[in-house]
Amino acid sequence: MRDYRHLTDEEINVLESNSCWAENWDNVMVADAFSPYGFHRVVFYGDIRLGVFEKQVEVSKGFTKHAGINDATLRNVTVGDNCLIERVGNFINNYTIGDDCYISNISTMETTEGASFGEGHMISVLNEMGDGNVMLFHDLNSQLAAFMVKYFKDKQLKDNLTRLVYEEIRFTQPERGTIGNGVKIVNSKEITNTVVKDDCEINGAARLSDCTILSSGDASVYIGTGVICENSIISGGCSITNSVKMQDCFVGEACQITNGFTAEASVFFANSYMANGEACAAFCGPFSASHHKSSLLIGGEFSFYNAGSNTNFSNHAYKMGPLHYGTLERGSKTASGAYVLMPAKIGAFSVCFGKLMNHPDMRCLPFAYLLAYGETMYIVPGRNITTVGLYRDIKKWPKRDKRAASCRKSVINFDWLSPFTVGEIFEGKKILENLQKAGGKNVSSYNFQEYIINASSLKKGIKYYDIALRIYMGAVLKRAVKGGFLGKPTTTTGEGEWNDLSGLLLPASEEKRLLEDIKNGTIESIQEVLDRFNDINDHYREYQWVWTYKLILDYYGIDELTDSAMQRIREDYVRARRAWIAEIRKDAQKEFDMGDVEQEVFDDFISKLDHEIDYED
Repeated sequence: MRDYRHLTDEEINVLESNSCWAENWDNVMVADAFSPYGFHRVVFYGDIRLGVFEKQVEVSKGFTKHAGINDATLRNVTVGDNCLIERVGNFINNYTIGDDCYISNISTMETTEGASFGEGHMISVLNEMGDGNVMLFHDLNSQLAAFMVKYFKDKQLKDNLTRLVYEEIRFTQPERGTIGNGVKIVNSKEITNTVVKDDCEINGAARLSDCTILSSGDASVYIGTGVICENSIISGGCSITNSVKMQDCFVGEACQITNGFTAEASVFFANSYMANGEACAAFCGPFSASHHKSSLLIGGEFSFYNAGSNTNFSNHAYKMGPLHYGTLERGSKTASGAYVLMPAKIGAFSVCFGKLMNHPDMRCLPFAYLLAYGETMYIVPGRNITTVGLYRDIKKWPKRDKRAASCRKSVINFDWLSPFTVGEIFEGKKILENLQKAGGKNVSSYNFQEYIINASSLKKGIKYYDIALRIYMGAVLKRAVKGGFLGKPTTTTGEGEWNDLSGLLLPASEEKRLLEDIKNGTIESIQEVLDRFNDINDHYREYQWVWTYKLILDYYGIDELTDSAMQRIREDYVRARRAWIAEIRKDAQKEFDMGDVEQEVFDDFISKLDHEIDYED
């Protein structure tokens, strides 16, 4: 802790000659090397601690001013070294300010009694009128939030997890509002009960109340003009600009929220982009996007999702063009748990997993298109496996992860083929084969619940699913060889059903184990919970091999993985991969022939496909 001394009589005289005044000069303590010459028209109340003011502070690019405090009223404030504070219209009260900060043209900065700094609030997502199911705090990530939403109906789990979060908050929460090092706060009105971490810039904000802004040197946060943010937490690398209004929200790493977007009781994670529209009780997992004024995300769970305008989901049709922002991939889920399917093309990682809206108990066909002609609904199974859109998405998502290496709290697994998706593909293939067997091969269409599958679509669906299965098994076998865990698994962890916990792909058994460990008290801190998510992700390849080994035996009808079987899998993998690329090439050619794509864009895409052979070994 830093040592401070009393002001000398000479220093007090200098301050008073510069129109400074103190309720009690004995309560104004300063660093040893303190100099009073940079202080003008400053009023001090309560306990004041001042650092060294000897450097120039950059207030705009190429424009510097000497450190100091001018035209301000301070009460119970600590100011670090080489700050410039000026033109404080009302006062700064009960705050600790770090080094190298620039604070100018603000109205009020204050910590009041009972400040929470946005932490410990329980909000209700998916059901805006329901009981709270997500607790906001600084280390929340998409996995923990999804876990809370999924299991907080279990009272014992909720009580134990809530207690762990409160303990974390109690150990880490400051006694009063703090401003970190290198922070810039200018042209802003009210900052109340807010913690601002290092290298954050707040420029033109209207009100920040009971917030924590988790900025850092390599993941700075920018808060812009007209922003009103209450009872919320903003993670590193975020940008909140242009009159955003936000209440009771958590914003994860590298998110952008802008252009008048309004949000209440919602969470946004890892690289999400929100503009113009609004969100209420929304769970927006990694890479969720909304661009339109008429988009309302309410009571739903989204991930790798691009919301269209009202009922317009036209963005899902973009393929090779530069405007292909993203598509509905792993899912868009309502509060009831039913997946929302639009009567149009579904995006690259189709939501056709798990449930259909009209049949919540029915398994769906993955990577399918759902089409409507009048009141008749058609399913085109597996079609999206061979589209340009899927291929682009596989390549683009890892590149679009803008989070700093030190600021990646949420786990994101980018595998498009995983036990989670491939399990559905395997079941989907069996469904189609059973339909074909029951109906025969000489029919024009098949009925699947209340949906129709044309015979040609069913035949192609089986083909596409088989291509995906062979690509997956071959790719995992290659990794097992390189990773040194080839052979019969020595554990059963990984067998059975897999889940997607908002970016983390994991065996259902590991999720259940975590649930039980929290309930029975084996886990004693919230950091242990977060570490468990990371540990599961670190063992993803091992668990994947356990699951895939059994798939290989079932698919090929063998009892063990022999050299000849591995050679066959390898050959099937290469053929399937080439067949997949050929289908994508046909899809690209079809789009080009429609005249929607420029020659240069088409040629560049085909060139990338030509290089896919490089990844076969």
